[in-house]
Amino acid sequence: MESARAARADLFDPANLTALGRIEIVARWIVDGFMTGLHRSPRKGFSVEFADHRPYQPGDDLRYIDWKIAARSDRRVVKQYEEETNLRATIVLDVSRSMDWSGAEWMASGREAAARPLTKLAYAEQLAAALALLFIRQRDAVGLVQFDEQVRSSIPPRARSGQWQRIVAALRRESAGSTSNAAHGLAQAARLVRRRGMVILISDLLMDVPDVAHALRGLRAAGHDVMVLHIMDAAERELPGSGEALFADPESGLTVPASVADVRAAYQETVNEVVAEWRSTLSGLGAGYELVMTDAPFGLPLRRAFAARQQAP
Repeated sequence: MESARAARADLFDPANLTALGRIEIVARWIVDGFMTGLHRSPRKGFSVEFADHRPYQPGDDLRYIDWKIAARSDRRVVKQYEEETNLRATIVLDVSRSMDWSGAEWMASGREAAARPLTKLAYAEQLAAALALLFIRQRDAVGLVQFDEQVRSSIPPRARSGQWQRIVAALRRESAGSTSNAAHGLAQAARLVRRRGMVILISDLLMDVPDVAHALRGLRAAGHDVMVLHIMDAAERELPGSGEALFADPESGLTVPASVADVRAAYQETVNEVVAEWRSTLSGLGAGYELVMTDAPFGLPLRRAFAARQQAP
């Protein structure tokens, strides 16, 4: 466990890392590593410039107390930086059946079980836990919406003590549902975030682009910043392997037999077209987009989301 922390957990292999502890423990390692890297690399696009003072609160880092003001007025205030924006954020997590899948069956059979790829859902849940903790440590309010064909859980954004534990408890529940309807989840997020804030959609985006675009357009019209983290498995992107295979849609149940070699080129071309369509559509809406592979360290999507947070209202 100590070695995971020493190696910057946010840059550690996600499958190996998540095998070391429960979701909340791993999330703390990830965020600790991410914040360490942030403090050591202030020129990586993160603003840490002084903005204002605020009253000292128990638990604040004593390094940030303005001792000159304390000496003059016997009043303790903390130097507040641009990172402390009191943002209201909602994480909208797809828990549909297609998310509960990994490409382990396509990979080399000799890999150890602990190193096998995470399912898209397991990766997304760990990422959501780390994102929520990161927001809370930045004194932002954060909430969670989980959806498949309907909203499965809804936690309004809060910054108070115990909020992260509520989010982690929701993430721990068995949640892989059937089909996905992002419009329902995003509509619920709009109801939870009454004033301008930030909405982060985490999904494999196996749904119709126009339906999601319509829901996101409403969020953007309300003034919300939107970030979409597109979760994809490496096998889903490349279609490795050989021989005959039975391709199955986990949501509809439709199955099609085919030779992997015969369909690989057309499959990869289709996937690239879909990714390009999502990127173009979301860019046109003024929403952020990041393709996130489930074998990528958690620090990469965290960095993208944190950069979006810095630009949020």
